[in-house]
Amino acid sequence: MPRRLIKGTAVTAALVAALAGGYLYRGRAMASAEAGGVEKPAPAVPVAAPAAAAALPDFSAIVQRYGPAVVNVSTTGTLKTAAAGSPFGQLDPNDPLYPFFRRFHPPEGGDHLLTRGLGSGFIVKADGVILTNAHVVAGASEVKVKLTDKREFPAKVIGVDKTTDVAVLKIDAKDLPTVKVGDPAPTRVGQWVLAIGSPFGFENSATAGIVSGQSRSLPGEGYVQFLQTDVAVNPGNSGGPLFDTAGDVIGINSQIYSQSGGYMGLSFAIPIDVAMKVEQQLLAHGKVTRGRLGVTVQDVDQSLGESFGLPKPGGALVSSVENGSPAAKAGLKAGDVILALDGKEVSGSSDLPPRIADLPPGTRAKLEVWRDRRRRELEVQVGEAKDATAAATPEHDSRGRLGLAVRPLTPEEAQQVGVTGGAVVEEVQGPAARAGIQPGDVVLALNGTPVTSVEQLRGLAAKADKHVALLVERGEARIFVPIDLG
Repeated sequence: MPRRLIKGTAVTAALVAALAGGYLYRGRAMASAEAGGVEKPAPAVPVAAPAAAAALPDFSAIVQRYGPAVVNVSTTGTLKTAAAGSPFGQLDPNDPLYPFFRRFHPPEGGDHLLTRGLGSGFIVKADGVILTNAHVVAGASEVKVKLTDKREFPAKVIGVDKTTDVAVLKIDAKDLPTVKVGDPAPTRVGQWVLAIGSPFGFENSATAGIVSGQSRSLPGEGYVQFLQTDVAVNPGNSGGPLFDTAGDVIGINSQIYSQSGGYMGLSFAIPIDVAMKVEQQLLAHGKVTRGRLGVTVQDVDQSLGESFGLPKPGGALVSSVENGSPAAKAGLKAGDVILALDGKEVSGSSDLPPRIADLPPGTRAKLEVWRDRRRRELEVQVGEAKDATAAATPEHDSRGRLGLAVRPLTPEEAQQVGVTGGAVVEEVQGPAARAGIQPGDVVLALNGTPVTSVEQLRGLAAKADKHVALLVERGEARIFVPIDLG
């Protein structure tokens, strides 16, 4: 700030001096004229024409055309919390007394906390296929998609891939607007890009910036080489599209890098080609398979390059080889530097994992390695990654339309309540959680029909319309709770 003030002051002083100089010059000319002298005109000083301002991009046409294909994704889930407010403290759920104390001394607010999430997504197929981030729908029991025309749809999670942070959703709709999927490969640093999403719930918000970097590796994200931008991305933007100036989607906005928790000018997008490969596998097979070598690699800097006698730093240095892995069977050793895969240069350690992952298991690939100060060629049969990085499809809700996990009352509990049927709520989520049903409640009737068993309750719920009324006993009180089943 002081530098700006100083600069402004200097400009002001120069302007005053120029005005004063003009005044003095005019005074001298008038004096010469009065004295009968002739003042020579000052030589003309050429003035450069102001440079034309560089035209800034206008994204309005892209927003108008493709904004309707960007959706709002909202989620509902439950989070287990420690029981609070019990005079008996914490009890093991396997303790014989646990059901009794849970029944007659339910924890305040229940032991399941209702959670809500918000993100973005975009439609890639007119029949309702949507891409978003895996972390947007993680742990969700219900997912809803809202379009720009205010229509809302329940969404089915086709599958999630935590490794790339990509999820595929499906809504029951037709003739929907879609985005145009582009190619991130030609993207250049400095190129203008546009993000559309729902930051903090402000739907269809557009923010713009430039590409700040390519092929960025982040901690714990070995399979994705991110596009780095300075586009403003905030909570709610996750899962939204990143457009280039042609209106093509080149990435999915996924993360920010921040020391404060808020946007600080560093945002990262998953390249769209990576996401589309995941989408194809999830739609076709419900899971993602990846190739695997079984090595740990690191970058080669100048010092390491000189130590190994490399002509220039580069490649992926093998620091360890897993026993029995495809790499071990191919003869790779710690200290080898992988220079190329199938004839294409390996620029660094972050370049190798995603390229190996793209190879179908069983593929035979050629590796060019640097060993003992000379090049060698090895052939490896790529294995299959079977760890937690593989895709995982969320478990389907087994709690029926109500969102309740219930069990029959024990004879002792039935005697205490004074009923011959009923069902004790064990876990709650979805519609029942939103209505305020809590673990420990005893469901006595649905729409006036007494509940005689767990199976009968599920049957009544399955046949019910969009609204039901549950009669529950909580503590000493019996209350009717209206539930909207949607």
